[in-house]
Amino acid sequence: MKLRTKLTLFNAISKLVIVILFVLLVPVLIKNISSSYVDSKLIKQKNKLLQIVKSQGIETYIVNGEGYGSYLPLKDEYISLDEVDSKYFLDTIQRGKRLFSEGDTLEYRILSHTFKVKNKNYLLEIGKSVDTLDETSVPLQNLAFEVLLGMILLTVLADQVYSNYVLNPLRIIIKTKLVGQKFPNFQSYRKVRTTTSDFEHLDLSIHKMIETIADKFHREREFISNASHELMTPISILQSKIENMFEEEDINDELKVRLLEMQKILNRLKSITKTLLLISQIENEQFLKEDRVSVAELLQDVYDEISIRLQDKNISYEISVPDNWHMVNINKFLLFNLFFNLINNAIKYNREGGSIRVAAVAVHDKFLISITDTGIGIDTDAIPLIFNRFKKFRQSLQQDSFGLGLPIVKSIAGFHDIEIDVVSEKNVGSTFKLIFPATLIIVS
Repeated sequence: MKLRTKLTLFNAISKLVIVILFVLLVPVLIKNISSSYVDSKLIKQKNKLLQIVKSQGIETYIVNGEGYGSYLPLKDEYISLDEVDSKYFLDTIQRGKRLFSEGDTLEYRILSHTFKVKNKNYLLEIGKSVDTLDETSVPLQNLAFEVLLGMILLTVLADQVYSNYVLNPLRIIIKTKLVGQKFPNFQSYRKVRTTTSDFEHLDLSIHKMIETIADKFHREREFISNASHELMTPISILQSKIENMFEEEDINDELKVRLLEMQKILNRLKSITKTLLLISQIENEQFLKEDRVSVAELLQDVYDEISIRLQDKNISYEISVPDNWHMVNINKFLLFNLFFNLINNAIKYNREGGSIRVAAVAVHDKFLISITDTGIGIDTDAIPLIFNRFKKFRQSLQQDSFGLGLPIVKSIAGFHDIEIDVVSEKNVGSTFKLIFPATLIIVS
């Protein structure tokens, strides 16, 4: 999962948690807010009434010792003022029920307060209907939910925009410095613009790492190329001397056998040297890609070259390739070597009386050519390593192979931007799939 997606997902989840908590807490919060608001209003009404009593006298409300009572027509609010025992004291705001003369019993938020005027004790009650509180709470809750939803949507959008902005340098680093590079051929260094110090350090570190890798690969290629060139001269000289020794008349049979063994070793050494030189030339892109050839014709050339080996092991060979497929922008010599090595391996590791099938099919905008054999197969663990030129497997040792055929295939495929997929089952066979881009094959 991409880092940007993870951050967006985390932000979304965190905000969802906030929403859930808010949904659970908002009714309580709104209720407390409404109660506080009503309590504040009740206190203001109390202070106002006490101020009237102080300025105008208690007679404004109490006439001939009779208590005072007043309430709105819908009984949403009421006020009562009565004389009480001198020892009675009360100063609270709480919920309570009141019974009216009409027989109605309603629940109120009631402020109760006692005060003295002219040595007489009076109880003041101011009540506000609880139903009114609930009617106020519901709109407040709805408004709070709407505001919260709007804020969350706004913050999610802001997080997404900001995450894209902050992480854009990282995306550029990955795309241009890693994914966009053709390994091990690297482009010149271009600094990624960013104000984030961590990304600046990452960009510079990747550049230094790439420079080190490029230098190591350059040294390896240079060494292989130089060593291959230098080895060819003494090998050719030794071969010439051995051939000259065969022409001498006084050479005995025992010496001839030894000379044949030496010549065989030199031939193997020469083959390895040529192979390493070829790989070096491919990786240094010393070949042109200007040829055009029919796929069927190229595979027929490979068959003509290798048919004697098929007959030796009694292996059946089938080609199913459209005649109108043509390779373009390729190097014919290298592609011949690619197919030759794959088919040669299919013969080498096949069983007596086995079979080899070469088939081609178009898949979407790409072209697939597969080579399937009924050979000994490849261990699953070994498949990722078969193209490693420095790894020699047991099969190669048993077949007296140098283990460089598949590295050549890999180098040629990479040079032409051809993908390779390998499917194999032990003691059943292997299939090498070559996936050609649309730029290399045309149908005419």
